[in-house]
Amino acid sequence: MTNTAPKSIVVIFGATGDLANRKLYPSIYNLYTKGKLSENFAVIGVARRPLENEEFQQNVRNSVSGRFEENREDIEKFSKHFYYLPFNVNDRASYKELKELAEKLDSTYKTEGNRIFYLAMAPEFFGTIAVNIKAEELTDTEGYTRLVIEKPFGHNLPSAKQLNEKLRHAFSEDEIYRIDHYLGKEMVQNIEVIRFANAIFEPLWNNRYISNIQVTSSEVLGVEDRGGYYEKSGALRDMVQNHMLQMVALLAMEPPIKLNTDEIRSEKIKVLRALRPLEEGDVKKYFVRGQYDAGTLNGKQVPGYREEEKVDPASNTATFVAGKLLIDNFRWAGVPFYIRTGKRMKEKSTKIVVQFKDIPMDLYYKEENEQQNPNLLVINIQPDEGITLYLNAKRPGQNTMTLPVKLDYCNNCIDGINTPEAYEKLIYDCMMGDTTNFAHWDEVALSWRYVDSISKVWENQIATEFPNYPSGSNGPKASDELLAEDGFHWWPVED
Repeated sequence: MTNTAPKSIVVIFGATGDLANRKLYPSIYNLYTKGKLSENFAVIGVARRPLENEEFQQNVRNSVSGRFEENREDIEKFSKHFYYLPFNVNDRASYKELKELAEKLDSTYKTEGNRIFYLAMAPEFFGTIAVNIKAEELTDTEGYTRLVIEKPFGHNLPSAKQLNEKLRHAFSEDEIYRIDHYLGKEMVQNIEVIRFANAIFEPLWNNRYISNIQVTSSEVLGVEDRGGYYEKSGALRDMVQNHMLQMVALLAMEPPIKLNTDEIRSEKIKVLRALRPLEEGDVKKYFVRGQYDAGTLNGKQVPGYREEEKVDPASNTATFVAGKLLIDNFRWAGVPFYIRTGKRMKEKSTKIVVQFKDIPMDLYYKEENEQQNPNLLVINIQPDEGITLYLNAKRPGQNTMTLPVKLDYCNNCIDGINTPEAYEKLIYDCMMGDTTNFAHWDEVALSWRYVDSISKVWENQIATEFPNYPSGSNGPKASDELLAEDGFHWWPVED
């Protein structure tokens, strides 16, 4: 890889959609204004809607304007790199037109035949598009060709395998970039730095010193207008199979030999292979599901999941999942990794809490039933980004009592630091050919294998207790009981 500004044609399938407008165009614009893109790039937007080039460029300008300090000249210049092609993904003629346009723009922008195909549309079209790209020779070029796909990668292991076979018909594994936008987040990428660049943490990062690790990703939003999609996925497929298991893998992996793509992926894969598999009878013991009811959130009354649009009034879909994961290897044997994720919860937060074990003998007297505060390392991923370390110090005065103190570092509180969007980093990584922060097929397959054993049980058992947590709460009571059985409790997501 070189550090020069990459040259490429980016073809965005689903160019008029929400993802393209909210995330992709602003991210590409950021790269452009920061000088990470040369003038040797073009974006071809394809979608079913009939649009002229000028209309499409205006859409791009609208998407970018207002999100940044407006520089009309920059935005105008940027938008001229965008071209539109009305497209039918099932019609081979559309791919012929796309090839002609790509070759023309290759020549105009001197992009050396480099092409990225970004599938920002419904996953049922992924296989069809990949096969047709290959059949119409869009991959026959002197430069590189790369395929970027959004989750979900299938809805279970068999469907993921089927999709992967279609993709591999046209692209090799190292040309497939499976986006998990959590892997582009600044503080998720910081997990490795915290662990491997600090002598005070890595020697303690094992079952001798850590009692449990908690990973929480909570949302205040409900399903909004995604009821139809969410009915098929639920929190388990939407969040656990990808984002949550990826964070667990980063927290639990062994130090890689080198900080390169192959070595980091290899260590993450070992973690996923070491996850203790769940038999049918284990699911109830280790996992809790929930569905939000009506409630009050920020002083406003909100409906329950079953009252949302395109949702079955007797839905069995989980909008909340909590689980206890065990990793059967030398480093982590006996340490529970607790995960929870849900919609319509009290706070929007993604946070990791590492709870260290108590010292063997507490020399500092506490009243009966009062415990010493454990040392905690908290990694805040969103909305606040930073690290907090909770220690015990002497309480002021003449006694020997202790009080918890908080050592805080806030990443996005520092003036002048503008954390890049996750998509901005991932798009740039793709252009540079760096697959480190994208999911490898082995990671996807192992995650599905683990999650499928849970979904199989839940789909065959009607949840008679649904809905079981009010909107604006921290989830169902059973989630707290899951930890209480081991003598632990969830640490609050709000400071």
